[in-house]
Formats: sequence, C-alpha cells, structure tokens
Amino acid sequence: MRSILAALLLATAMPAYAADAPATAHAKIAVTKWQPAPYEDGEVKLVRIHVEENFSGDLTGAGTVEFLQALRADGSANFVGYERFHGTLGAKQGTFLLQDHGTLVGDHVSGKWVVVPGSGTGALAGLHGEGAFDAKLGQASEVTLTYGFN
Repeated sequence: MRSILAALLLATAMPAYAADAPATAHAKIAVTKWQPAPYEDGEVKLVRIHVEENFSGDLTGAGTVEFLQALRADGSANFVGYERFHGTLGAKQGTFLLQDHGTLVGDHVSGKWVVVPGSGTGALAGLHGEGAFDAKLGQASEVTLTYGFN
C-alpha cells in the first residue's frame, strides 16, 4: 500500500507533457526583393517596405512581407510587419502568417515574431509559436521558431 501511495504521489508531482511538446526550427532567410516606399516625411519618416524572401533549413519555402517602418535621420528604425510563409516546416507543408516587430541599428536588424493564431493551412493548420530573427544588412538572417500544434 505504501509503495502504491508513493508511486501516485511521485506521478502527480512530475510535470505533465503534452502529446505535442514544443519544437524549435532553425532556418536562414535570404531577401530576394526589397522595395521601400516612403509615404510620409518628417523628423521620423514613415516607410512601407515590400519584401520577398527565401527560407532554408527547418523552414523551407518563400515568404512575402509588408513592413511599416519608422526611420530616423540617423538611419536607425523600428518596424512592424505581416508575412505569409509558403512551404514546409519540418515535414509538414502549408502556409501561415507571422506578425513581426523589430529594430534596425547601424547594420544590425533584429526582432521577434509570432504565428498569427488560426492562420495555418494544409498540414500546418493549428500551428502556434514564436521566434526571433537576427542579421547584418545584406546577409542571410538567422531565424528561430519555437512551435507546436493545437
């Protein structure tokens, strides 16, 4: 009886793991098109930027993103954007949206992103996650996405 009680107490004290434990994808992004279009002047300019990119690694495919950027006179900036990814994540194929935000300081761009809830299609339906990106301008960006499925 004592060993059964001890086993029950031990089992309830151990963390429960979901059937779909989070995984982390690593990839590189190469920009293939960069089209900035300033739309309001001022001490801080507002710029709309259309970007097309290719992903390689655990995320393989293409993305199209629209950024809105607040560009300061010293060249530094803050930005937000939405990107639609088409391709594969691991062995699963489909599309999903990423909501981005980040900064540009000197030649260094970095930021975070989150999968827009409900945006996954195909085998990526139910995808959720968040991650980060980091790069020097003109070079491939190193990205991560920690994700799971509902």
